Amino acid sequence: MSITYKDAAGIEGMRVAGRLAAEVLDYLTPHIKPGITTREIDRLAAECMKQQGSVSATLGYQPAGYPPYPASLCTSVNHVVCHGIPNDKPLKKGDIVNVDVTVIKDGWFGDTSRMFMVGEVSIAARRLVNVTFEAMWHGIMRVKPGIHLGDIGYAIQKFAEGHGFSVVREFCGHGIGRNFHEEPQVLHYGKPGTLDELKPGMTFTIEPMINAGRRDVKEFGNDGWTIVTKDHSLSAQWEHTVLVTETGYEVMTLSPGCPPPPPFVNA
Repeated sequence: MSITYKDAAGIEGMRVAGRLAAEVLDYLTPHIKPGITTREIDRLAAECMKQQGSVSATLGYQPAGYPPYPASLCTSVNHVVCHGIPNDKPLKKGDIVNVDVTVIKDGWFGDTSRMFMVGEVSIAARRLVNVTFEAMWHGIMRVKPGIHLGDIGYAIQKFAEGHGFSVVREFCGHGIGRNFHEEPQVLHYGKPGTLDELKPGMTFTIEPMINAGRRDVKEFGNDGWTIVTKDHSLSAQWEHTVLVTETGYEVMTLSPGCPPPPPFVNA
């Protein structure tokens, strides 16, 4: 599959889908507190999507070699790196959880995720969540025509490792549009000047998974989806969908409830 470049109509479709995905997270935010189960978070998200007129891209999603994904979103708690399946275990004070939402609206996909800190969390957990957020933005800020995907990965890796954290290698960002996953793959580590050159009209996700301990991961249990840190250390992830414009970038998954970019973005 080759990279698809979006025209004006495609970009507008992506903007709508991206905003709706972000608005699902806005809707969930006040509910994510000690005592709620991730299954209830999933139920609330499905309700919100129904009100929007969007549908979940993950429910029933089945890439080759995987069982059908059974929920409307992914909830990855503490040492779960990604693809955590909602369940009946209540969240407790001190947990951190990534909620990853992808919706489809009028054939276009919008994909975004946020970290939530449940009640008071440890200083170490808060630091991991904040550094991961800033790492994502260091990657986003690099986006403009003429740079290479390796420049994005390098910026993220350098920042995260500079704070003593590690970058997961097995999972990456991806092109997105009328398909959930398109070319290119967007690695969160790498060397400047390598991989595909960015051109206007490209749309892809930047979604670094950063571990407090070592970068090694493994599959958990036998559900075919859940990925955890091998050393049981905490993991965090943030995700935006980004458009390459003529002069730089546009973040397509912004909404009124989105955490604002770090101060260095606008400096």
